[in-house]
Amino acid sequence: MKLIKLLTILCTWLLCSTHLLQAQEVSTIKIKATVWNSNSQPIKGAVVSSSAENGKIATTDVWGTFELEVPQNEVLSVSAKGFQTKYITITQPISEIVLIEEKATDMVHLAFRDVAKQHLLGGVSYVNVNELLQKNYFTYTLEGMESLASGFNGNSNWGMGNYLFMIDGVPRETGNVTPTEIEQIVFLKGANAVALYGSRAAKGVVNIITKRGEANKTRFDLRVNSGINLPKAYPKYLGSAEYMTLYNEARRNDGLTDLYSEIDIYNYASGRNKYRYPNVDFYSADYLKNSFMRYDATAEISGGNERIRYYTNLGFTTTGSLLNFGEAKNNSNADRLNFRGNIDVNLNEYISLNVDATAIFYTGRGVNADYWGSAASVRPNRFTPLIPIDLIEKEDAASQIWIQNSNNLIDGKYLLGGTQLDQSNPIATIYAGGNNQYANRQFQFNTGFKANLGNVLKGLSFQSKFAVDYATAYSLSYNYTYATYSPTWNNYSGTDLISSLAVYNQDTKSGTQNVNGNWYRQTIAFTGQLNYDRTFAANHHLSVIALANGFQQSESAVYHRTSNANIGLLASYNFKDKYYLDFSAAYIHSAKLPPANRQALSPSVTLGWRISQEPFLKDVKAINDLKLTASASILNTDLDISDYYLYQGIYTGAGSWYGWKDGTGIQATESRRGDNPNMKFPRREEINVGIEGTFFNNSLQVNGTFFTNKITGNIIQAGVLFPSYFTTGWPVSSFIPYVNYNEDQRIGFDFGASFHKKIADIDWNIGVNGTYYETTAAKRAEVYENSYQYRQGKALDGIWGLQNLGFFQDADDIKNSPSQTFGQVKPGDIKYKDQNGDGIIDSRDEVFLGKGGWFGAPFTMGLHLSAKWKNLSFFALGVARFGANAMRNNSYFWVSGESKYSEIVRNRWTEANKQTATYPRLTTFNSDNNFRSSDFWIYTTNRFDLSKVQVTYDLTSALKMKAFVKELGVYVSGFNLLTVAPNREILEMNVGSAPQTRLFNLGLKALF
Repeated sequence: MKLIKLLTILCTWLLCSTHLLQAQEVSTIKIKATVWNSNSQPIKGAVVSSSAENGKIATTDVWGTFELEVPQNEVLSVSAKGFQTKYITITQPISEIVLIEEKATDMVHLAFRDVAKQHLLGGVSYVNVNELLQKNYFTYTLEGMESLASGFNGNSNWGMGNYLFMIDGVPRETGNVTPTEIEQIVFLKGANAVALYGSRAAKGVVNIITKRGEANKTRFDLRVNSGINLPKAYPKYLGSAEYMTLYNEARRNDGLTDLYSEIDIYNYASGRNKYRYPNVDFYSADYLKNSFMRYDATAEISGGNERIRYYTNLGFTTTGSLLNFGEAKNNSNADRLNFRGNIDVNLNEYISLNVDATAIFYTGRGVNADYWGSAASVRPNRFTPLIPIDLIEKEDAASQIWIQNSNNLIDGKYLLGGTQLDQSNPIATIYAGGNNQYANRQFQFNTGFKANLGNVLKGLSFQSKFAVDYATAYSLSYNYTYATYSPTWNNYSGTDLISSLAVYNQDTKSGTQNVNGNWYRQTIAFTGQLNYDRTFAANHHLSVIALANGFQQSESAVYHRTSNANIGLLASYNFKDKYYLDFSAAYIHSAKLPPANRQALSPSVTLGWRISQEPFLKDVKAINDLKLTASASILNTDLDISDYYLYQGIYTGAGSWYGWKDGTGIQATESRRGDNPNMKFPRREEINVGIEGTFFNNSLQVNGTFFTNKITGNIIQAGVLFPSYFTTGWPVSSFIPYVNYNEDQRIGFDFGASFHKKIADIDWNIGVNGTYYETTAAKRAEVYENSYQYRQGKALDGIWGLQNLGFFQDADDIKNSPSQTFGQVKPGDIKYKDQNGDGIIDSRDEVFLGKGGWFGAPFTMGLHLSAKWKNLSFFALGVARFGANAMRNNSYFWVSGESKYSEIVRNRWTEANKQTATYPRLTTFNSDNNFRSSDFWIYTTNRFDLSKVQVTYDLTSALKMKAFVKELGVYVSGFNLLTVAPNREILEMNVGSAPQTRLFNLGLKALF
């Protein structure tokens, strides 16, 4: 409200200033000019108006001409339907004005309407993908968007969390569309921008707008790519001998005897017989290729005339695998075949319709083993994967029979290895355990029509859209059993030979194909809206939309459908493209609330002021356009209501057992929660202010938005809000209801700037976009003994844990320190700070350690640079992320018990290096004391990534057959090229999953 009052005062002052300026005597200029389009054709009906209050207005005749007399230095606006509005400062007579047609890229697709980019009112960012692909080929829909769209940090809009992802206004998935199919990506960040979409859009929207055909522009575009993926890093684990040595040390630390003898360790270290003394390295060339390929091809056909327009996209992508043995040689990470087509038809001058259809087929082929998970857990000395048959003594008749009868003689030379504890193992499974195929089918259909109701009321129209999507997925597999063999070795003759084999399981292939993982989802969406769009007296632009909108998704194994339903109203007014007022509201419905509270109103008000048209700025040559915006909104949402019927109390008949005599018993009926008929929607309450401008002959573009919002009334079930007798310990019973209580706050800003200039023969374009936000748990239902334990006032993505004081150095150190309650401790274990001074280390000593960046890094900034010289162009894109932390808490770092040892344990605590150790003592127990959340394991995720570099060469000028091939270009690009970070090795390393890769790509594009 303070902001609105301030804007009102400023506007009043400016109006007064304008009257004073107009009162002065100024010279006038008589203008007689013609308004043309870019093809030198006159434009009839163009409106030419003065920016002054009560300024003059003229309309061009059939020849495109007009006459007007205006004061010197007056700003004229020239507008016509289908053209960009042009602003001209009159310093001398002019004879002609050229208007540029509004392209699809000049319009931004907001909620249920298209708005010219100069009329946007904040809370919105967009990227024109069709233009971007000319210099930056990319493979994933939202790849690099944090460098191109302010407010989007790669994870969320303004740090809000999960956004609603839509394609052409229908809820869908990012994998349902490829970049070559996209015209524009719109990031709706502000509450004012998403209000009309209803409850499910309260955390922001990312809307993909797909391509459509253009009249009289027949095109056949072809693009092919071939790329090679190279792994960036693998986890580094200890070999067998080193593992065995340190495992013995761990046992001694626990007061146990050595498991492995010195001679065994020596033999494993010698490498003289890898079959008898295995040293299995899952990341070696024995099992992995050093790279894998990726290919894709896309064909686009579009065109039409004023009556019918069409667009078709046919694409195929295939990606290989790193695995290079057994059935895995035939692996395919993903094969994707897609078809997208649409038709727009003008039935007559009043009615038009469209029909869109998409089909996507995913297939993947894999093995029946988790190879990467096993690579992070299977110890190197556990078993020998392959047993050479030429080392089996010929006199061992039983073994020779097994060799003859084996169905799985690998390369004709090996049997599959195993042990009594490893009768099946991932390597053997990949050789002989069968294979599986994954299939996913997506069919998407939407249609709509528009009716011009101008004969009923000028400016009135109606349009509707209906969409139906089907998605199915399933897996087919052949699951075979196989025999593994454990050898008994001898060295009687001075040569290692196998005396006998122990066999586990048997080779069987049933031929039965198993079907599992069946899944389906259906989406139905509908929108109907009345539009009123009219300009009065050339200066007053009014647009009104009344709509009904909804979608519903049903999914296998999910009882309740996900639904979103609302009616909405938008009233938008602007005066002379200078002063703007938007009011939007959605009346939403949700079945998650009690019947009396299932509807709510979500209003939003937005003001805009093109300050550059005011007298005190219009003569500033450096400013081409400058606009201020402010918005206030309240959105009701059910997004964070975790389930249905939470407002109802629940009783269960499967309660605690009791009985009146021995040997008998019945179950009690117990309460699990109480009723709350007053449960209401959580609300997003937000204010944002923005600035947007272009300067220095449009070479510099700048935008920025400050936002503050609060989610109030989040629903929780908190015992501290109710008397203790609302719950019982045993029998377990509770009458505590779910209530609206918690509040989450976010405050931050986004910014963007781009500079374009031609220096000598090089056309330069550099841009920066960024987002900074802070989150706060503004209100929490909690009771703690100590102030530092409270989550209220701390970051929503806070990491909590103990504060370490290094390692216990000896028994006296342990004796003189507070008692640690997480298990027995010994010298070399982590020592923690007693925060409350009670002499006990427990969960009450946990403190706030840092932000986790769960909604994206607190500060994200992206840079992009492009340069073009003649036919050669260069593009680079980088992303910086700062302010977040993470825990080193996966199996690579938390090594205990029978875990696989990574190289991190080399600098473990021992008596010899107690002063320089960076890792706790080794143990064969669970080590709950060491492996828990604490600042010992925390690390910063600050990083800068050079995400993309591409060089493109336009070969069009070299073409001999331009009648057939109109454009031709070739490009070379690199993805994920460089990471600069204090903890780069951790950030680039995947544990338990396939590695991160760099992609080097060669592509060709052509227009026929």
